[in-house]
Amino acid sequence: MSSDVSLRPVVPGDLDLFEREFTTQDGTGPFQWFGFTSAHRLRERYAEDRLLGREGGMLTVTAAGEAVGRVEWFASAWGRPDTSACWTIAVALFPAARGRGTGTAAQRQVVDHLFAHTRAERVQAFTDHANLAEQRALEKAGFTREGILRSAQWRSGRWHDQVLYSVLRTDTPLWDQEPA
Repeated sequence: MSSDVSLRPVVPGDLDLFEREFTTQDGTGPFQWFGFTSAHRLRERYAEDRLLGREGGMLTVTAAGEAVGRVEWFASAWGRPDTSACWTIAVALFPAARGRGTGTAAQRQVVDHLFAHTRAERVQAFTDHANLAEQRALEKAGFTREGILRSAQWRSGRWHDQVLYSVLRTDTPLWDQEPA
């Protein structure tokens, strides 16, 4: 399935899909369930900038032309944002799309997009220390495991350790080239 995975801008119908698919723990999976939340803020942001802004963005993941999830990125910094900014990415797939290489392909594509269209030197991601499938997906997508962030995420009534991953523009010759 991963060969037919692509990314595209979010369209209004995707917002309905995201709301339907990601409003329960079964839909998000145990590592992305943060309780019930309103979709209002996402719809407001869509109306403002179509989820493609200077501080981050969101794209729809498709497989065989059908929406199967989303990838997003947001600005992070390891020091002063003016000089130490990077992107943090995240992926959320509908349950039926998991375990098929779709997340790996989508994460690689969003990294390609960010290196081609922004000045980012670093793209990072993190996942729960128990989310072995996502750790494998990140490694297959070219990310390097950097370490454990202890008690970094509050979810399901307790703190959870996260594993931090990154990829640098210079990690692969493709990413080190100037955009055409």
